[in-house]
Amino acid sequence: MTSTTVRIDNPSSLHKPAGYSHVAQVSGGRLIYIAGQVAQDVSGTLVGRDDFRAQLQQIFANLNAALASAGASFNDVIKLNYFCCEQVPATDLPVVREIRDRFVNTSSPPISTFVFVSRLVRPEWLVEVEAVAALNPPA
Repeated sequence: MTSTTVRIDNPSSLHKPAGYSHVAQVSGGRLIYIAGQVAQDVSGTLVGRDDFRAQLQQIFANLNAALASAGASFNDVIKLNYFCCEQVPATDLPVVREIRDRFVNTSSPPISTFVFVSRLVRPEWLVEVEAVAALNPPA
Protein backbone atom coordinates (compact mmCIF):
# COMPACT_ATOMS: atom_id res chain seq x y z
CA MET A 1 0.00 0.00 0.00
CA THR A 2 1.26 3.45 -0.90
CA SER A 3 1.11 6.03 1.86
CA THR A 4 0.40 9.68 1.28
CA THR A 5 3.13 12.22 1.73
CA VAL A 6 2.09 15.87 1.84
CA ARG A 7 4.57 18.70 1.92
CA ILE A 8 3.27 22.21 2.56
CA ASP A 9 5.94 24.75 1.73
CA ASN A 10 6.68 28.44 1.46
CA PRO A 11 9.78 28.72 -0.70
CA SER A 12 12.17 31.54 0.09
CA SER A 13 11.91 32.62 -3.56
CA LEU A 14 8.32 33.83 -2.88
CA HIS A 15 6.97 36.40 -0.41
CA LYS A 16 5.98 35.20 3.06
CA PRO A 17 2.23 34.50 2.99
CA ALA A 18 -0.15 35.61 5.74
CA GLY A 19 -2.56 32.86 6.76
CA TYR A 20 -2.00 30.49 3.87
CA SER A 21 0.81 28.53 2.23
CA HIS A 22 2.16 28.74 -1.33
CA VAL A 23 2.84 25.13 -2.33
CA ALA A 24 1.35 21.73 -1.54
CA GLN A 25 3.04 18.63 -2.93
CA VAL A 26 1.29 15.27 -2.72
CA SER A 27 2.73 11.86 -3.46
CA GLY A 28 0.98 8.55 -2.99
CA GLY A 29 -2.43 8.17 -1.42
CA ARG A 30 -5.57 9.70 -2.82
CA LEU A 31 -6.99 13.13 -3.47
CA ILE A 32 -10.50 14.19 -2.49
CA TYR A 33 -12.17 17.14 -4.21
CA ILE A 34 -15.04 18.81 -2.36
CA ALA A 35 -17.42 20.84 -4.52
CA GLY A 36 -18.05 24.45 -3.63
CA GLN A 37 -20.14 24.60 -0.49
CA VAL A 38 -22.66 27.34 0.21
CA ALA A 39 -24.70 28.26 3.27
CA GLN A 40 -27.41 25.63 2.97
CA ASP A 41 -28.22 23.21 5.75
CA VAL A 42 -28.95 19.51 5.18
CA SER A 43 -32.55 20.32 4.18
CA GLY A 44 -31.37 22.87 1.59
CA THR A 45 -32.48 25.88 3.63
CA LEU A 46 -30.35 29.01 3.44
CA VAL A 47 -28.52 29.73 6.70
CA GLY A 48 -27.68 33.37 7.44
CA ARG A 49 -29.47 35.52 4.88
CA ASP A 50 -27.36 38.70 4.60
CA ASP A 51 -25.09 37.40 7.41
CA PHE A 52 -21.55 36.73 6.16
CA ARG A 53 -20.40 35.16 9.45
CA ALA A 54 -23.37 32.77 9.67
CA GLN A 55 -22.91 31.74 6.05
CA LEU A 56 -19.22 30.97 6.58
CA GLN A 57 -19.96 28.94 9.70
CA GLN A 58 -22.47 26.83 7.74
CA ILE A 59 -20.07 26.47 4.82
CA PHE A 60 -17.27 25.17 7.05
CA ALA A 61 -19.72 22.80 8.77
CA ASN A 62 -20.71 21.54 5.30
CA LEU A 63 -17.07 21.11 4.28
CA ASN A 64 -16.44 19.21 7.51
CA ALA A 65 -19.38 16.89 6.78
CA ALA A 66 -18.25 16.34 3.19
CA LEU A 67 -14.72 15.51 4.32
CA ALA A 68 -16.00 13.09 6.97
CA SER A 69 -18.13 11.32 4.36
CA ALA A 70 -14.92 10.57 2.44
CA GLY A 71 -13.05 9.42 5.56
CA ALA A 72 -11.08 12.66 5.77
CA SER A 73 -10.87 15.67 8.08
CA PHE A 74 -9.64 19.24 7.90
CA ASN A 75 -6.19 17.88 8.85
CA ASP A 76 -6.12 16.43 5.33
CA VAL A 77 -7.10 19.64 3.51
CA ILE A 78 -4.33 20.98 1.30
CA LYS A 79 -6.24 23.66 -0.67
CA LEU A 80 -9.19 25.98 -0.14
CA ASN A 81 -10.74 28.13 -2.87
CA TYR A 82 -13.00 31.02 -1.86
CA PHE A 83 -15.48 32.78 -4.12
CA CYS A 84 -16.83 35.88 -2.38
CA CYS A 85 -19.45 38.30 -3.70
CA GLU A 86 -18.32 41.86 -4.35
CA GLN A 87 -21.11 43.13 -2.09
CA VAL A 88 -19.31 41.78 1.00
CA PRO A 89 -17.49 44.72 2.61
CA ALA A 90 -13.73 44.39 3.10
CA THR A 91 -14.27 44.94 6.83
CA ASP A 92 -15.97 41.52 6.98
CA LEU A 93 -13.03 39.60 5.50
CA PRO A 94 -11.18 38.93 8.81
CA VAL A 95 -14.16 36.70 9.65
CA VAL A 96 -12.94 34.27 6.98
CA ARG A 97 -9.68 33.59 8.79
CA GLU A 98 -11.37 33.56 12.20
CA ILE A 99 -13.78 30.80 11.18
CA ARG A 100 -11.32 28.92 8.98
CA ASP A 101 -8.78 28.83 11.82
CA ARG A 102 -11.22 26.84 13.96
CA PHE A 103 -10.90 24.01 11.42
CA VAL A 104 -7.46 24.04 9.75
CA ASN A 105 -3.93 23.47 10.99
CA THR A 106 -2.89 27.11 11.49
CA SER A 107 0.80 26.26 11.87
CA SER A 108 0.80 24.84 8.33
CA PRO A 109 -2.33 26.24 6.67
CA PRO A 110 -3.57 24.94 3.34
CA ILE A 111 -2.78 26.75 0.13
CA SER A 112 -5.62 29.08 -0.79
CA THR A 113 -7.13 31.19 -3.51
CA PHE A 114 -9.59 33.98 -2.70
CA VAL A 115 -11.44 35.76 -5.48
CA PHE A 116 -14.25 38.28 -5.63
CA VAL A 117 -17.05 37.62 -8.08
CA SER A 118 -19.98 39.78 -9.07
CA ARG A 119 -22.41 37.17 -7.76
CA LEU A 120 -22.92 33.47 -7.17
CA VAL A 121 -25.64 31.28 -8.72
CA ARG A 122 -28.20 32.45 -6.15
CA PRO A 123 -28.11 36.11 -5.13
CA GLU A 124 -28.62 35.28 -1.42
CA TRP A 125 -25.33 33.36 -1.32
CA LEU A 126 -22.48 35.64 -0.21
CA VAL A 127 -19.59 33.18 -0.37
CA GLU A 128 -18.76 29.69 -1.64
CA VAL A 129 -15.77 27.56 -0.60
CA GLU A 130 -14.33 24.41 -2.16
CA ALA A 131 -11.60 22.15 -0.81
CA VAL A 132 -9.02 19.57 -1.86
CA ALA A 133 -7.78 16.97 0.64
CA ALA A 134 -5.03 14.36 0.41
CA LEU A 135 -4.94 11.20 2.52
CA ASN A 136 -3.84 7.62 2.66
CA PRO A 137 -5.89 5.12 0.68
CA PRO A 138 -8.32 2.98 2.71
CA ALA A 139 -6.87 -0.23 4.13
